[in-house]
Amino acid sequence: MVMDHKSDIPEAHAKALVLFDGECAFCQKSVAILRKLDWLNKLSFQNCRETEKLPRTQPPLVPVRMIEEMHLVPPSGHPIYWGFTAFRWMSWRLPACWLLAPFLYLPGVPWLGNKIYLWIAKIRFQLVPCKDGVCELPARPAQPKP
Repeated sequence: MVMDHKSDIPEAHAKALVLFDGECAFCQKSVAILRKLDWLNKLSFQNCRETEKLPRTQPPLVPVRMIEEMHLVPPSGHPIYWGFTAFRWMSWRLPACWLLAPFLYLPGVPWLGNKIYLWIAKIRFQLVPCKDGVCELPARPAQPKP
């Protein structure tokens, strides 16, 4: 397999890499569903909290952002998708979602889909019970002012 110079993801016959919060029970359940829907074996999954295992990409992945929203690195290594756009990308590769995929591009659907995705991401720790009290988002570092 040939390695893309911009990523650690092999190009030929590669799977897309879905980066998710492995310490979130809701995220774990979501990934379990995605694994069952991945009949064509197009996706691989990785806990984004294991930062030492993250692929090198351009632009670089930001661990705090990956905890806030699922990220997807396609086999080519770019572009990187997150949140609703990652789900929309996956919908074309999951046969059970093929009928839904075209509707995700209708005017207004991306805006609404993103709002719903971000709302669920924000309350996800309340949707599925946490294990050992691990379910919490780390504090986001303050952004420097220009």
